[in-house]
Formats: sequence, structure tokens, C-alpha cells
Amino acid sequence: MNEFLANLAAINDKINSFVWVTIGLVLLIGTGVLMTVLTKCFQVTHFAHWWKSTIGRVFAKDSDVHDKSDAKNISQFQSLCTALAATVGVGNIAGVATAIVSGGAGAIFWMWVAAFFGMMTNYSENVLGIYYRRKNVQGEWCGGAMYYLRDGLGAKKGCKHIGNVLAVLFSIFCVLASFGIGNLSQVNTITVNMHSAFGIPHWLVGVLVMGLVGIVVIGGLKRIASVTEKIVPFMVVLYIIGALVIFCTHITKVGAIFSTIFRHAFGIKAVAGGFAGVTVKTVVTWGFKRGVFSNEAGLGSSVMVHSCSNAKEPVHQGMWGIFEVFADTIIVCTLTAVAILASGVVDLQTGQVLATSAAGVPLEQTALVGAAFASSFGAFGQYFIAVAVLLFAFSTVLGWSVYGSKAWEYLFGTKSTIGYKVFFVCVIIAGALLKSSLAWDISDTFNGLMMIPNLIGVLVLSPIVYRITKNYVDRKLKHKKEEPILSAFPDIQKEHAAAIAAGDEE
Repeated sequence: MNEFLANLAAINDKINSFVWVTIGLVLLIGTGVLMTVLTKCFQVTHFAHWWKSTIGRVFAKDSDVHDKSDAKNISQFQSLCTALAATVGVGNIAGVATAIVSGGAGAIFWMWVAAFFGMMTNYSENVLGIYYRRKNVQGEWCGGAMYYLRDGLGAKKGCKHIGNVLAVLFSIFCVLASFGIGNLSQVNTITVNMHSAFGIPHWLVGVLVMGLVGIVVIGGLKRIASVTEKIVPFMVVLYIIGALVIFCTHITKVGAIFSTIFRHAFGIKAVAGGFAGVTVKTVVTWGFKRGVFSNEAGLGSSVMVHSCSNAKEPVHQGMWGIFEVFADTIIVCTLTAVAILASGVVDLQTGQVLATSAAGVPLEQTALVGAAFASSFGAFGQYFIAVAVLLFAFSTVLGWSVYGSKAWEYLFGTKSTIGYKVFFVCVIIAGALLKSSLAWDISDTFNGLMMIPNLIGVLVLSPIVYRITKNYVDRKLKHKKEEPILSAFPDIQKEHAAAIAAGDEE
């Protein structure tokens, strides 16, 4: 068994390196840069508008973002919470710690870069998701990369076959990824952390998580959205408050922390021997990989749940995608990084892990973040992180069960999804017993494989995103009288245009 796992890890490492370094990063950043240019840096030039149109509408009176009148589909806020449930997970805790230990403090800078351009990649995915979505036999919206690959890319002259093939490949990779990033690595982190904090056996944690996930997942999208709508705001706000306390108590170190992040981002050593053996390539790669693992921009994953919302304007849901990446990486991941670097659990100049376990072994991943919180909160800090990881990872499992289910539905039909859900729940026990590093490496590989067909679709369909965005800006911000561009399908276009004209969506 050990020999099999070793061979699996070696094969996975080669695939991982090729996918991410040779193909993935070029496609990922290239797509983000292109969409930023085409939309005239929408995430910056229209910052006030997308902020007001997303989180601002959550607290506005008579806002439609909480509308749950559609019995088959979910509200815009529920779609955001379900997407955030999948993105705000252990990547924000364990992923940031891994990036710092493996790539140095400079990896955080490249996480920011990935997030900046990722905002517009995620925006574009969501715009295309709404534009090309259709309803299934149960009346539920279905959208995602597989649909805009088939109906968008596939509609191009001579591209029908390649569009269908890429749609199928994306769906297969998504199903596999749902067991990696959305299941194995999340559950593995829960079990390791709960065992470290409370001494609970791995198998027992796995059984308990499997039972809780099963109760929610088998209930379908509406039940998952209802649960995430309650968990996500609570866990994010609670974690941010805890991280801000550490930030404030170490405020005198903040200048040195950000200085170190920028210096090491380009391989400039603050002192001789700093982050020994860490090259610029390593720093950039770890920053991008952990950034994408955290916010998932470019994977085409969150668009599947964003497409299930009752939004009628593609750009409205696209702006929720911008906010999703901003909240996940720019806010939560940055606070985690500052907590780790300010608390002294990692040497700021050399990158050496100073915090150790009772056996004298350097701490890793969530245990490292737990030690950072313990430096300010005492023993309570470790328990706080254990509970935070439990909530973050549990919600991520729920979110990814939706993604995998939608991909499975595309491949095998709506009625077959119950089989996927049952198997997804059963796999949880394997995540509780799997070696931690292998679980994370497998997740990285599946992420990269999913990313490639999705980004090809976004690149080819970028003129459509540009046209939809320009149309929206002209109508909503420049107050020009133009017909809205809402759907690739005439029947849905007509239905949504009538609803908007009647004032059903802001």
C-alpha cells in the first residue's frame, strides 16, 4: 500500500508540475490580463459600482438579492454564500501557511496578483454562465463552463466537435476535482486539526463529518444554499475579527511584514541566507497555486452555482464573482498571512518555522495558524482555529458537492445525480485517513486539469463578455437607451428583458 501511494505521489507530482508551470499559469494570468484590459480594468474603474451592487445591496431595503420566491432556484445572496462556502475554506488557512513555508513570504504578493486578475476571470466566467445557462427537466437553472464550451465555443465555425469534447473533459475533471479539492483535502484538514486540538481519532471525525454532510447534500441545492447562507457570513465575520485582533496587537510589525513580502516576491533577500533555496519561480508558482486554490478564479467551478441564481443581468452575477475573489483572497488570506508572519511562529527573514509540536517537530498548515492565534489568545486560539477550520472545510465540502453534482448531471443526466451524491458522501471517510500532503497534491492536479478547458472557453468567448459588459455600462452607468444583452437563447432573452422592463431586477 505504501509503495502504491509513493508511486501515485510521484506520478501526480509530474502531472502537477507540467499542468501548473508549463500550461496553467500562462493561461491563468494571460486570461485575467486580457479580461482586465477588455473590460477597461472594471474591478478598479467601477469599484464603487460593483461594491454597491453586491454587498451594498445585501443591506439595502427592498433589494432583490434575497428574493427566494423561485421555488426551484436560489437567490443571488444564496448563490454567493454557496460559492464562498466552496472558496473560503482551508485554502485560506492551511493554504496560506503552506504558501509561506514552501514559497516564502513573497508568495503572498503573487496571491494578490492572482486575485487581482482573477477578479475579472471570475467575473467573465459568471457572465458567460448566466448568458449560456438553460433549465433542466426539473426547472432548475444549469450553467457553467461545460455549457458555454458546448453552446458558445461549439457554435463557432468548425468548433462544434472541439466544444463538445472540451465540455465533456471539463465535466470529468470537475467530478474528479470535487473529490480532491472539495472532499479529500478538506476532510483531511478537519481530521488532522481536530485530532491536534482535541485528540479526537481521525476515523471518528470522518464518520461524524460524513453523517452531517450526508444530511445536507442529499437534500439538494435548496437545502445546501439554506445551510451555507447561515454558516458562511457567521464564520467569515468571526474569523476576520480574530485575525484583526492579532493584526492590531502586532501593529508595529505590519510595516516590516509588508516590506518583506514585497522584497521576497522578486527574490530580493532581506538578509544573507533568507529563505534559502527558494527561487523566484518557486515563490511565484506557490503564490499562484495557493491563490487559485483559495479563490478558484479560472477553474470554472463557482460559476456552476452562480448560474443557479435568479439573477437576470449577466453582469450582476459577474460582479458577485468579483466580490467573491476580493473577499476570499484580498481580505481573508491577507489577514491569515499577517497573523502568521506577525505572531513569530515563522521567522520573518529566514522563513524557518519556529513553532513546534510537543515532540519538537515543526508545525505545518492549520497547526501553524493555530499557533499564531494562540500567541494572542492563549490556548483558546488553537481551539478557535480548530472550530474555524471545521466550519470552513465543512462548508467547502457542501459547495463542491454542488459543483460535482452539476458536472455529473451534464455527463449522465439529472436523475443520476443521487448516485453521485451518495458516493461523494462515502468518500469522506477516505479523506479522514489519507496522508495530508498527498491529499493536497491531488487537489492541485485536479484544479489544473479543470482550469485548462475552462480558460480556453473564456478566451475564445472574451468578445462576448466585452459586448455584454459594454452594453451594461452604456445602459446602467451612461444611461443610454439600448436593448439589454441577457441570454444566448431568444426565449430566455425575451423573458428576462420583460422582467427587467417591469422592474423585477435592479
